[in-house]
Amino acid sequence: MAEWSQMPEDLLPLIARRLDTQFDVLRFRSVCSSWRSSVAPSPSPSRRGRFPILPNDGISDAAWGFHLSKRTIFLLGAPRSLDQAVPAGWLLKVKEDVPRRMNLLNPLSRCQFTSLPEDFPRVLDLMNLRLLELGHEYVLQYMSYRPCSNDGHLYMEKVVFLCLDNGNDFALLTIHVSGKLAMFKSGEKRWSIIQDMPSPYDDVILFKGKFYAVDGTGRTVVVGLDLGVTLIAQSNFGGDKKFLVESVGELLLVDMYLSLDAENNDHDGLDAELDNFDFLMRERTVRFKVYKLHGEGKVWNEAKDLGDRVLFLGDDCTFSASAADLKACKGNCIFFADNWELEGVKSPEIGVYDMDSGSIGPLEDYAGYLELFWPPPNWIASRTSSEVQNQSEALAV
Repeated sequence: MAEWSQMPEDLLPLIARRLDTQFDVLRFRSVCSSWRSSVAPSPSPSRRGRFPILPNDGISDAAWGFHLSKRTIFLLGAPRSLDQAVPAGWLLKVKEDVPRRMNLLNPLSRCQFTSLPEDFPRVLDLMNLRLLELGHEYVLQYMSYRPCSNDGHLYMEKVVFLCLDNGNDFALLTIHVSGKLAMFKSGEKRWSIIQDMPSPYDDVILFKGKFYAVDGTGRTVVVGLDLGVTLIAQSNFGGDKKFLVESVGELLLVDMYLSLDAENNDHDGLDAELDNFDFLMRERTVRFKVYKLHGEGKVWNEAKDLGDRVLFLGDDCTFSASAADLKACKGNCIFFADNWELEGVKSPEIGVYDMDSGSIGPLEDYAGYLELFWPPPNWIASRTSSEVQNQSEALAV
């Protein structure tokens, strides 16, 4: 067996420069003292997930500036020492605004876990737990005032992030409130609105090192750093909202179909001002279609069977996973953030769509699937905080 601690020291900095996440850095540094000394705990702003306040130049007159934050979605597995059949994993989103200290969020929404169990460890030992990174997201927060004023953000918008060749500069692509695409390049310190917009854009993604965007008709383009737009798929009319997802090296288009329903106004927890309405209207997700890109023909071909793959459609990111890794659900299904709204009152939920049967419903209707999301599994607390705090590489919650 190879003795990793004996690897030539001149190779270590070369390897360290390719570590994309703070968690990779922690594991790398934990091998031995020579590996630990070869890389700093937080080598660059993009890997730390913390960025300077971005200017509003070129995109908004109403905002003072913009705060960019990074979150990472993980599948957390049972401790390697657990002496039993390996149970299902736990999906969570991690935001690290303070070095080595995490905030845990719902993997498909912006909601933070605020009521963790009393026995949940305050420090997680990353060397003992199985950890699989499924994806990451970048969120742009529009700030109406300077941070010291304690005023909130106007709203948040999904962005995709591209680290440029020198490792220090980066580019962002997002959807402007006008429905057009907007790009920010850190070297230029300003935003640029891309005028191409036959129809408002629905989603953006970074795929194989390039920016992709899809509009409401399914028309899909690659966006260059020079702001040029190249058509890669013609319109694919049908559903009401489009998502782009990467799955085992392929780009997928997911088409969400919505239905507008009238509901009786008897929901607990609705604001008092809604009491005068006998019926309320809500959008309800009723089905999905999935397509794979046929590059030469510039068309989306419908895919009815994803095999072992499971798709996740969140507020600020999309990702996929293997059902064999998740262990709690079968393949060929879609988990989605079902953020329905009744006259301004939002209720975030998670829905499940089974592509085999065409059935759709709330997460609670699918036996066993709920344990992927909540509550945290019992094996999380199988090691006490005092044990974990003795580890060389761990993160505080």
